[in-house]
Amino acid sequence: MSQRHVPVMLQRCLDLLAPALERPDGTGAAGGPGPVVVDCTLGLGGHSEALLTRFPAARLVALDRDGEALRLSAERLAPFGDRATLVHAVYDELPDVLGRLGIPAVQGVLFDLGVSSMQLDEAGRGFAYAQDAPLDMRMDQTAGVSAAEVLNTYPAGELVRILRAYGEEKQARRIVAAIVREREKEPFTGSARLVALIRDALPQAVKRTGGNPAKRTFQALRIEVNGELTVLERAVPAAVKALAVGGRIAVLSYHSLEDRLVKQVFAEGAATTAPPGLPVVPERYQPRLKLLTRGAELPTEEEVARNRRAAPARLRGAERIREDVR
Repeated sequence: MSQRHVPVMLQRCLDLLAPALERPDGTGAAGGPGPVVVDCTLGLGGHSEALLTRFPAARLVALDRDGEALRLSAERLAPFGDRATLVHAVYDELPDVLGRLGIPAVQGVLFDLGVSSMQLDEAGRGFAYAQDAPLDMRMDQTAGVSAAEVLNTYPAGELVRILRAYGEEKQARRIVAAIVREREKEPFTGSARLVALIRDALPQAVKRTGGNPAKRTFQALRIEVNGELTVLERAVPAAVKALAVGGRIAVLSYHSLEDRLVKQVFAEGAATTAPPGLPVVPERYQPRLKLLTRGAELPTEEEVARNRRAAPARLRGAERIREDVR
């Protein structure tokens, strides 16, 4: 499993979180000793394993909506015993998870957004456009609608909106017209047919640039099927709120929509909310966050050469510097 999954920007994530997780004053689950770090996107457990190894006093709470990822990671993290608590949950459920575990605040939070290596590599999941597979794309295969259902049942106008908003696809109207025409003949079930349709629908000039022409459509469908941006809009502010003072958060994004949302949440937390012109800024208006990265940090050329899936990664970090004042 470790050969299948190479954690992205691993060392930098660990270094960002280290000052919070190496502090001796963290409080663990149910008031126990040691700092608590949350991996909101467990996947195959590469980042979680490294966190538990690097910070031997830390306790881990790891979330994932994918039951198969939880099963595989449980095997990987078994040597750490009860230091690791794995929870079947979507990351916007973090406040409820911490409440059930009796954890009032945490010292570290990590998000590694997007699709996990396992989901990309398992053909039957339908995430990858390079091989034919059922059009599923659900991260939790026990809930929600599949990508095929979206393609076959959504009105044309809604499909255009999804491709434009979530895939930033300039040719959305052209692609959707072809989808609607073809689904009337036969419902979509497999990814190869959709990829071929997209190739045929696009002008030659478009197909010569930007990699696989199906990439943006597949991204848009995946985001819609899993409600990714809606969930992220709730999850990042909730994670910031869960941090103790001195706690740190690191977020790895893989496309501009995710990164823009994370940037906005961090920027709002790092800004004063005081009305202009106050000679002294009261505590309740002071920033809650300190930014730890100058803009979004990128993977090194060496890392991209080792792991091509790191190429689109964007890392942002922040530290909680004061409590919320009511």
